[in-house]
Amino acid sequence: MKEEKIALKGKMRTYLQVPLLLGIILALVNVWIYLLDFKSAIILSAFLIIYLVTIIVMLSISKTAVINELVSFATQYGQIQKQLLKDLDLPHALLDENGKIIWMNKAFEYIASKEECYLKPITQLLPEVTKDKMPVDENNTECNTSFEDKDYLVRMKRIGLKDVALLSGDAKAGDGYDGYLIAIYLYDETALNVALREVDNQSLVVGFIYIDNYEEAMESVEDVGRSLLSAFIDRQVNQYVSSIDGIVRKTEKDKYLVILRKSALNTLKEGRFKLLEDVKEINIGNETAVTLSIGIGLDGLTYTQNAEFARNAIDLALGRGGDQAVIKSPAGVSYFGGKSQQKESTTRVKARVKALALQEIISLKDKVFVMGHANGDVDSFGASVGIKCACQSLGKECHIVLEDVSKALKPLVDRFMSYPEYEEDWIITRDEAIQMAEGNTVLVVVDVNKPSLTECPELIKKCKSIVVLDHHRQGTEIIENATLSYIEPYASSASEMVAEILQYINGGIKLKGIIADCLYGGIVIDTQNFEQKTGVRTFEAAAFLRRSGADITLIRKMFRENANDYKVKAEAVRHAEIFREDYAISHTEGDGVESPTVLAAQAANELLNIEGIKASFVLTDYSGKIYISARSIDEVNVQLIMERMGGGGHMTIAGAQLEGETIDHAKEMLRNTIDEMVKEGAI
Repeated sequence: MKEEKIALKGKMRTYLQVPLLLGIILALVNVWIYLLDFKSAIILSAFLIIYLVTIIVMLSISKTAVINELVSFATQYGQIQKQLLKDLDLPHALLDENGKIIWMNKAFEYIASKEECYLKPITQLLPEVTKDKMPVDENNTECNTSFEDKDYLVRMKRIGLKDVALLSGDAKAGDGYDGYLIAIYLYDETALNVALREVDNQSLVVGFIYIDNYEEAMESVEDVGRSLLSAFIDRQVNQYVSSIDGIVRKTEKDKYLVILRKSALNTLKEGRFKLLEDVKEINIGNETAVTLSIGIGLDGLTYTQNAEFARNAIDLALGRGGDQAVIKSPAGVSYFGGKSQQKESTTRVKARVKALALQEIISLKDKVFVMGHANGDVDSFGASVGIKCACQSLGKECHIVLEDVSKALKPLVDRFMSYPEYEEDWIITRDEAIQMAEGNTVLVVVDVNKPSLTECPELIKKCKSIVVLDHHRQGTEIIENATLSYIEPYASSASEMVAEILQYINGGIKLKGIIADCLYGGIVIDTQNFEQKTGVRTFEAAAFLRRSGADITLIRKMFRENANDYKVKAEAVRHAEIFREDYAISHTEGDGVESPTVLAAQAANELLNIEGIKASFVLTDYSGKIYISARSIDEVNVQLIMERMGGGGHMTIAGAQLEGETIDHAKEMLRNTIDEMVKEGAI
């Protein structure tokens, strides 16, 4: 093969050809001089010949040397570029398709030893840089990582090897070749993040502190001691906030406004809001311990939004029974405290006010719908029947939304349907309710305050006027924009609340025996035959229903268990595991049982009869979910435990639902949750 000659091109070729072009031009000028002066033309011709010969000789002789010099310069230039890249302060490395390090510069070597990381996966050095975060096309990808107390922004770029191969004279890439490398760069953002964290720590946090039981606490102490008790509370609150460089101002006799930095809030969280316990220890002869509710808002876009978050947080704390702190931010809601049982209010003023408000709302509507939670129980149905009775006394059309009737609820539903005045449309399905919910209607939600857990969540969206009557503590999810919300966590049941309300609607309603049976049954079931969560007002409501004709013997017979259900419950008790000496954990078998979740709750109650058990948890696998029933007497707030697992409830009665889990794994999750909360001091 004939050796291919190397030819110059571009500006270098032009620069080398300029002298030759000038010689040609000079030759043309020489021709013109011949016409003017022959002797001068001869002299110029001699010079021109010498010039052209010299130029041609120089070009032919030095061309190779020039090319060699150019190649040498290019090589040295490439080496300089390589050295500059090697010495670049920015950490830089190349990864193969599998994420292994195949080359790194000195800055990258400084971060990690080359001997340890060379040809090793990048994840061994930076665990956050996983394969799924690497670029799959020409677009760059980024992620954040930390290494040896430094924060880095990792930027990655995909480099196709096909293009690199085509640029090289020693390799040729095939049409189907798609190999690539990953170029990775680390940008040190430690100083920036430190500055951002400092700015964030200095951001404004707004809080409200309310005294839950101010009137009750003051009434429990002598007149001369009331001002002293108030002064002690003020002193405790002021010292607590001042110790973290915060500002506190008393806005009312039982309310405080708090302003502090976000870094100070972290201190409060680490101490789990010790103020809650400190205030309860104040004792100057008061029979009632003072409890506080704290609501804090942060990370809002404006100061006004922080204040709104704080307002929502304090409402949530009060709705959950008080004696706790609630922190609300755009990221979510956090709870602290709530370990003590809320004291029952003996006054009925609030019940009377809510009853009159409910009467006014119903009177202005043409149609009323009432519903409880999905898989309705005796309490939700009893409360629904009570609202139906109130609507009848006011001459308003009312429908109870109930989709499925469980075996446990069926006796009470049958009892209600035997009511002489009963009509076909008194109990309707979800679809029927959605079709009928038009015009001037109101929806009354009983025994639940989470929209997702109601019998028909779609109905909430269709009804503009909504009333909520519930005895469960509020959680993060609430029914928005309720016209009337009456939530009393101290109440034993929704049936108790409705029984109180009925005594004030329309001057006091005289109940029929069947209606009283439904309400009385709700109280009996939710209090475990008046053994749990009962107060003075619980027995007063029961006495009112008894006077109205509630048949106690009939109700007891109505809720007796069959032999198979009793055996399943007994097996759950027999196989219970005692965890940490204080917690009983077991499960029930759902096969062959119509209402396994009810049996799980009953088994959890039975486990509390074991000496030394502070809380019990019974799990059951039902309808593709793991249901957890949690119970306690007064020593452990099972609501906090269930909220960690996505559920909620009361301090002594709570539950949760887990999807895609097994019984064994759910038990392990429960044990881990209890361990974490015990270590944190949350329970």
